[in-house]
Amino acid sequence: TVPEDLKVLRILNNRLDLTAEQHKYYLYKEKGFEGEVRFDLLTEQLQSDCLILNDLYLEVNNTSFQLDTSIIFQHTFYFFEIKNLEGDYCYREERFETNFGKIIKNPLDQIKRSNSLLLQLFQKLGFSLSIEAYVVFVNPEFFLYQAPLDKPIIYPPQLKQLMKKLDNTPSKLTYHHKKMADKLISLHQVQSPYSNANIPTYEYNQLRKDITCSVCHSFSCSISSGNVICVDCEHVESVESAVLRCVEEIRRLFPNLRITTNVVFEWCGIIDSKKVIRRILKKNFKAIGERKLRYFE
Repeated sequence: TVPEDLKVLRILNNRLDLTAEQHKYYLYKEKGFEGEVRFDLLTEQLQSDCLILNDLYLEVNNTSFQLDTSIIFQHTFYFFEIKNLEGDYCYREERFETNFGKIIKNPLDQIKRSNSLLLQLFQKLGFSLSIEAYVVFVNPEFFLYQAPLDKPIIYPPQLKQLMKKLDNTPSKLTYHHKKMADKLISLHQVQSPYSNANIPTYEYNQLRKDITCSVCHSFSCSISSGNVICVDCEHVESVESAVLRCVEEIRRLFPNLRITTNVVFEWCGIIDSKKVIRRILKKNFKAIGERKLRYFE
């Protein structure tokens, strides 16, 4: 599923003038999510007896860490740090650098840290599986010069080979493995501890109002025969569906703001009838209070 912070960033990217740095961070998050989805599509095809856990945020001894993809086999717990980097990079003096010499965060340091914390968590919970960790570069347009041979790195051309290795791993899961997976899921922090740190601050009045196209996100939409029609890509969506999308945006950006007919009417912009908004809200939500004080949950 799309991380909550990325959902917020997608809305803000459309409705707020982000700075160059903020927009760069948004694209970085999109790229990261795209890479995880790409890897998930591969692991979904595994036929071996295993359990796959995606995007776990865990904590041990007041320290948080993230596992992009984890796979439980009979004797081994694999976890993968997924990277969707594109272009030419160089591995020099235990560092990852761009071709222009800019040092980037070392993913090998990330899995080393996560490995250490996961071991602590396993000891605490009494889990005895061995752990194998890898950095996986999924973008076919990634290339690493002076690539180290002795590091746990999977390169794009090796992805098929990795899936074959996982599929051929002898494994027979038991109730204890299922219990282990359930325990890790129960410890998952739904809200990542890192998620809000880089989201731009914003206020209601700063944001552009109007219904956007659900496909191309354009504001060039019109209403015709109970539908929202995008002028740019010609996508057609029912007014009700578009209004419910707008409500979701409001709730996501302003969780403490009461959903009222007036608020949704203002947010939707191109719908010129409050009666239409009110009817959709009454149909899909519970009305609280009377008349001018009414809001919806």
